[in-house]
Amino acid sequence: MKINFSVKTIGYTFATAVFLLYGLGIYWSFEPQELDIRAEVTKDAKAENVAPVVGYTTTTALIRVSEMLLNKPGGYLSNDALPPSVFLDNIPAWEFGVLEMVRDLSLIMRKDFSRSQSQSLEDQYLKKAQPLFNYDHKSWAMPSTEGEYSDAIELLYAYRTALSDPQNPSQFYARTDNLRDWISEVTKRLGSYSQRLSASVGREQINNDLAGDSAAQQSNYSSSIIRLKTSWWKVDDEFFEARGACWALLNFLKAIEIDFNDVLVKKNAKVSVQQIIRELEASQQSIWSPMILNGSGFGLVANHSLVMANYISRANAALIDLNDLLSQG
Repeated sequence: MKINFSVKTIGYTFATAVFLLYGLGIYWSFEPQELDIRAEVTKDAKAENVAPVVGYTTTTALIRVSEMLLNKPGGYLSNDALPPSVFLDNIPAWEFGVLEMVRDLSLIMRKDFSRSQSQSLEDQYLKKAQPLFNYDHKSWAMPSTEGEYSDAIELLYAYRTALSDPQNPSQFYARTDNLRDWISEVTKRLGSYSQRLSASVGREQINNDLAGDSAAQQSNYSSSIIRLKTSWWKVDDEFFEARGACWALLNFLKAIEIDFNDVLVKKNAKVSVQQIIRELEASQQSIWSPMILNGSGFGLVANHSLVMANYISRANAALIDLNDLLSQG
């Protein structure tokens, strides 16, 4: 009887532990809501007793998005080696999408937004913060990924404080050329996501790598017809990575709309930015299916990847048009 009781107790304990870990995994897989950037700026400026200057909002958005990677339910999961995190792949893919946008914006802030010209000095805080975001996103050993990203966030706080100090050389230049540089980086990123998502159904594509240039060359031979197909096991990862990138970009664009307001108004481009934000908001709608479906384009079952690719393609096309609009006199 004692043996049976012990076996039964162990069984119940094991089942309870599995159930709790399963529930915890579901809770940790919930994606954060989009941020209220204006409210965050107002709160921080009041706490620091400063008036937000140009660049304060964009820096705040970068800080908050980066902090969300570390402080959301479950914390940062991409480098976890214990259950339930080790069995989760959707939210780590989402984290990497966010991280890619953080890396792009931090790089542009370092080499463009904070510099008046190509021969000017780099900002003392950003030149240290930006490389830290490029640290291996799956490292759990010393130094840990969380530690490196936390150090980068602290440097961003220091940069933001310096912007409000007239005696400090730190600057943020909201110019048309700087904004165009960032948009160019974003369009390349979104174009890649759109292609990867569209490959969920498998399709043939004409090789246009050399853009029809008869004098152009490439390192290795490529077939004139390319077959694109995302592995069934990677479809959900591609989807959530793109969704995370769109979430981060949505928050960044809300900040850009504020800091570059005068530039956008002068170029008649403010409405264009607002429409791009609308498209990105649509990409963040709730997913009611328990899994990411991968039906054919016109089949009976939905294909969530193609729906996401549609929103991203529309946002990307609008960003390209916005860049053209900004380039006009």
